[in-house]
Amino acid sequence: MTDTHTLIDNRPPSVATLFLERVVATPDTEAYRYPVPSSTGTGPDDWRVLTWSQAAERVLAVAAGLIALGVHPEERVALAANTRVEWILADLGVLCSGAATTTVYPSTNTDETAFILADSGSRVLIAENAAQLAKAREKRAELPELAHVVVIDGADARPAEDDPEDWVLSLAELEKRGTAYLEQHPECVEERVAALRADQLATLIYTSGTTGRPKGVRLAHDCWAYMARAIQATGMVTADDVQYLWLPLAHVFGKVLTAGQVSVGHVIAVDGRVDKIIENLPVVRPTYMAAVPRIFEKVYNGVVAKAREGGGAKYKIFQWAAGVAREYAKVSQDNFRHTGNASVPFALAAKHKVADALVYAKLREAFGGRLRAAISGSAALAPEIGYFFAGAGIHILEGYGLTESSAASFVNPGEAYRTGTVGKPLPGTEVRIAEDGEILLRGPGIMQGYHGLPEKTAEVLEEDGWFHTGDIGDLSPDGYLRITDRKKDLIKTSGGKYIAPAEVEGQFKAICPFVSNVLVHGANRNFCTALIALDEPTILKWAEEHGLGGRSYTEVVATDQARALIDGYVERVNEGLQRWQQIRKFRLLPRDLDIEHGEITPSLKVKRPVVERAFKDLIDEMYAGAREA
Repeated sequence: MTDTHTLIDNRPPSVATLFLERVVATPDTEAYRYPVPSSTGTGPDDWRVLTWSQAAERVLAVAAGLIALGVHPEERVALAANTRVEWILADLGVLCSGAATTTVYPSTNTDETAFILADSGSRVLIAENAAQLAKAREKRAELPELAHVVVIDGADARPAEDDPEDWVLSLAELEKRGTAYLEQHPECVEERVAALRADQLATLIYTSGTTGRPKGVRLAHDCWAYMARAIQATGMVTADDVQYLWLPLAHVFGKVLTAGQVSVGHVIAVDGRVDKIIENLPVVRPTYMAAVPRIFEKVYNGVVAKAREGGGAKYKIFQWAAGVAREYAKVSQDNFRHTGNASVPFALAAKHKVADALVYAKLREAFGGRLRAAISGSAALAPEIGYFFAGAGIHILEGYGLTESSAASFVNPGEAYRTGTVGKPLPGTEVRIAEDGEILLRGPGIMQGYHGLPEKTAEVLEEDGWFHTGDIGDLSPDGYLRITDRKKDLIKTSGGKYIAPAEVEGQFKAICPFVSNVLVHGANRNFCTALIALDEPTILKWAEEHGLGGRSYTEVVATDQARALIDGYVERVNEGLQRWQQIRKFRLLPRDLDIEHGEITPSLKVKRPVVERAFKDLIDEMYAGAREA
């Protein structure tokens, strides 16, 4: 096996270089799988394959097409599309042309899309469809630098009467132009790649800020080359793996996975349709996948709901099996930590074997039956949910990073993973904890700064390279990091007690199978309260079983029965909390939080200030008449 330091220290300047090396090394090996509608238009999708050489043919055509359009090194090419194979090919094409990718979530509204295109100075927009094209067209007068829009879905690439000539073309047309340009200038792409410098801008990712305009995070080519090699160096993923990729590629978490794949050479099955995840898993049968905690929470809640539907006896068996899973995971992880052996006592192993046959095996089959590891990131996973999956044989390795650190700064190491921590730093990344508990990072993955915002950059990035994450955490003696909360989210009650809301929220999610989102409040108050949104399918199923069938979600959560149900779980979670942490009052939200109202980001993180503004009346109601200390 290659020495870790040699692999990382001798990295090439860019992922574009790694891509061309990968194509030469394994041209006929499968690189990507992607779905297309079945030829009959009904039934399951057909899955197609691209080898590395087939992918390279398209990537080089995109790169040459951009060069033919006059795109120069480090100029920005924006990409607004859902997760699909064309996103990856286009991004690699941009990198191979020497340009830099500006990522745009397809759910971003017209005004913010225009802001990102203008602030980044993007010359070309690669848009998924007519809807994304329409956003640019509506704001064209404000985007003088935007010379072309390339539409992935060719049928939607229809110029309007007042469009400038050649302003709209399809991705197929761009590739056709690129192929023709390559015939005249066969070395043009290789020359651009060879000229790339490690410090050259590769990607602008705009953070979805909770207040004000988003900031463009400048990530150099070296950030991705380092990440690619560091992921490979961990040995967590091998060339034999099949990764299922559905995460938004406009988000740094999704994007870093594509960099790692180029270095390692494994297969990616790519489909960003979240509603297809359950259907796709048994088809793709991944060995490795990444997700955000909300997905694992939804799977867990779904399993609990299904067990409850099966009747009292079946539900009791599930509850017993869930308890065994958690005990098994805690004991085996603890033993591995102290002895290097994950063995458990005979009696626990025997119970686990029975529970596996009754419950766990079916759960693993739902994930495709071959899942070796799942990476969880972007937010904290409730430890009790993590222990449940671990005991059931679905190993969730939590990781940690930010857009500003190219996503993957920490990850749990394979067999030695510890639920409730985000693992150890990637090789080449340094960490230290400041006096106030803030996590500081330094290494090749750290951003160059915020685009055009030197003052904002100086607030978080020290001259010697240390980056202030804004997260609070602690390190174990052997280097495992535990995140306790966002620095700005820590609550200080009027009684002077500090509370980490994420900790309380995580405990509530672990015991309440009906919850979708929960936000704990209490800053400068003398007790804590919570806003709770329920999972609509789960609570409506419960409503049917309890004489409330036919009512809408809003109607159900307004009933005394629903309030009494959730009140029982609030009482349970309070039993395990310190007095000042306990939830004294709560309100059920009339709807779930969503991207459309700006309350959660496309990576499913809750924007606390937005939620607090939207439901201020409910918060005020809970504190009305309360005596403040």
